[in-house]
Order: sequence, then C-alpha cells, then structure tokens
Amino acid sequence: MQTKTTSKTVTLVLTALFSALAYLTVFILRIPFVPAVGFLKYEAKDAVLALEALILGPVPAALSSLVISLIEMVTISDTGIIGAVMNFLSSMAFVLPVGIMYKYKRSLSGAVLGLSLSVVCETTVMLLWNYLISPLYMGISREAITELLLPGFLPFNLVKSLINACITFLLYKPIMTVLRKAKLLPKNEGSAAKGGVLPIVINIICVVLLAGAIIALLVSKVKG
Repeated sequence: MQTKTTSKTVTLVLTALFSALAYLTVFILRIPFVPAVGFLKYEAKDAVLALEALILGPVPAALSSLVISLIEMVTISDTGIIGAVMNFLSSMAFVLPVGIMYKYKRSLSGAVLGLSLSVVCETTVMLLWNYLISPLYMGISREAITELLLPGFLPFNLVKSLINACITFLLYKPIMTVLRKAKLLPKNEGSAAKGGVLPIVINIICVVLLAGAIIALLVSKVKG
C-alpha cells in the first residue's frame, strides 16, 4: 500500500513522464490538416494528456498542458505567445471534461461519457477561440475567419479530438496494466474497461471511428 508521501512522489514522476511523452508526440508527429490554414496540424498530444487525466486526475493533466504549451512556444512553434495560448486552451478543452467526469464516475460509462464530452467541448470551444483569436496572428479580417470556420476549423477540431478520444480509450487499459505491474499504481485502482461484452463493442467502435478519422485526415493531406 502506498503512503501519502510515496503517492505524491509517484504522481510527480508520472506527471513528468506524461509531459515528456506528450511533447515527444508533438515533436515527431505534426500532420497538416487544412491547406489554407498552415498552423492547423494534427498532434496526438491531447491523447497522452487525456490518459494522464484519467490516471492521475485533471489537475496534473492541466499542469502538463500548460508546461508543454510553453515549451512548444520556445522550441518548435512559430506562432509565439498567441499560439501557446491557443494550444493551452485546446488541450484544456479536451482534457478537463474527461478528467473531471472520470474523477467522479470511475466506470466504463464515465470514461466514454467523459471522452464524448471532450470531443464536443474541444470542437465547440475552439470554434469560438479561432473566431476571436485567429485574426490576430493570421493577419486577416474576422469576416475571412468566419468563412473558414465550417470548412476548415470545424472539421479539423472534430477529427483531431475524435482521433485522440479513440486513442485514449484504446490505450487506457494497457497503460494501466503496465503501471500496475511496475507497482506505480495500486492493483485495486478503478478501471474504465472491465471484462464483458460492452468494452469489446466500444473498442470495436473506437477502431472504426479511428480508422475513419485517420482516412479523413490523410485524404485532406493528399488534397492539400
């Protein structure tokens, strides 16, 4: 059984690990989605952060989101402080719903509902922030941004969040198993994907949705 001090140490170590993995995904995999808007690129960062939210809670995941956004700003990003703010808002819109939902409802339905809310929340919130903030660093009018919302920003945020939600659900149980075997988490820790038919069905749905979203992403890239 973990003591309070040990538990805090494990949380700090895992937070650092998830932060490093999230940044690594950004560094090695950034796929352009909308040719007309060059900064809209798919990243798997939010999937890693959502896993962190499920395992450690929303607060460590929020902290990782902030740290990674700042590191991106000074390393690989070319959009400056405004880009960092947008990255942070996007990650928070995805990470917080699933993290908060699963914190209070640690079950399969809690995880599925949380990830569904994350998809809706990120897609909706980023439409608003793209409308408000994008003109500042794109150098175009808000009217021009409005014309890009439905054909550009909406499908990008929807496909991006859908891919990350599916990846999160599919990887949650294997990662929990690894962490338990490494004795970094207690064996009686709640799990979103227990035995039975329903988790298998949801896994199949996630695979189908993930395949469809990836195809849409690749088709968009080819057209660009």
